[in-house]
Amino acid sequence: MTLVTWLTAPFAFDFMQRALIVAVLVGAICAILSCFLVLKGWSLMGDAVSHAVLPGLVIAQVLNLPLMLGAFAAGLGCALATGYLKRNSRVKEDAVLGIVFSGMFGLGLVLFAKVGSDQHLLHILFGNMLGVRWDDVIGTAAVVVPVGALVLLKRKDLLLVCFDPAHARAIGLPVALYEVGLLALLALTIVASLKAVGVILVIAMLIAPGAIGFMLSKRFDAMLAIAACAAIASSVIGTILSFHLDGATGPMIVVVQSVLFAGAVVFAQWKRRRLQAA
Repeated sequence: MTLVTWLTAPFAFDFMQRALIVAVLVGAICAILSCFLVLKGWSLMGDAVSHAVLPGLVIAQVLNLPLMLGAFAAGLGCALATGYLKRNSRVKEDAVLGIVFSGMFGLGLVLFAKVGSDQHLLHILFGNMLGVRWDDVIGTAAVVVPVGALVLLKRKDLLLVCFDPAHARAIGLPVALYEVGLLALLALTIVASLKAVGVILVIAMLIAPGAIGFMLSKRFDAMLAIAACAAIASSVIGTILSFHLDGATGPMIVVVQSVLFAGAVVFAQWKRRRLQAA
C-alpha cells in the first residue's frame, strides 16, 4: 500500500468523510477558544461547563425540550454560578470550579440513572464521531462558523479583557459583558461538540491547542494560527489513524494532540537552551 493510498483509503467511506468534516470543525473552534481560555486562566472552566451539560440534557428530555437547549442552559448556568461564587466567597477559583462541575456532573449521573434516557451514556461522555449524520455536520457548522467569526472579529477586545481587564475597563470596554459573552460562546461550542467528542474529550480539545500555540509563539495572532493548525492536523491524523488501527476516532485525536503538545514542550526547551548558549 502506497502512502497516498494509506492516507486516502478511509475517505472512500461516507461515514469517515462525515467524521473528518465534523472533527475539523470542532477542532478549529475549540482551538480558537482555547487561546483565550489559556490566557485568561480559564482552562478548568471548559471542564466545568462540559460536565455541567449532562443534567441539562436529562432535564430537557424529561420536559420534551430540545436537548441542545437544555445542555446550553445548564452549561451557561454553571459558568455564571462559578463566576458569582468566585466573586462572593473566599474560596479560590480552582476549588469553586471543582465543586461546581463535580456537583453538576454527579447530579447529571443521578438524574440519568433515575429518569432513564434513550441517549447512550458512553456517547454523551466520549462522543460518537463515526455515528454523526449529515444533519449533525450541518448543525455543528451552523454553530461553529458564526461563533468562530464572532470571536475572530472581536479578538483584540477579547484579548485585552483576558490579558488586562483593568486597562480594558479604563478605556471603556464592558468587561463583564465580554466575559459573559465568552462563557456563552464556550457553552455553545461544547454543545456543538457533544455529538462528536462528548463531554470528556472536549476538555482536551479546549486546552491542548491553546497551550501548544502559547509555547511556540509570543504574538497572539501567531498563537491562534498555531493552535488552529495543531487542532486541524490532529483531527486529520487522528481520523486516519483511527480507521487503520480500528480505534475510537475522538480519543485518537486527543492522543495526537497530546503528542503534539509533548513535541512543543521539547522544541520550546531546545530553543530556550539554544538562546541561552548563544
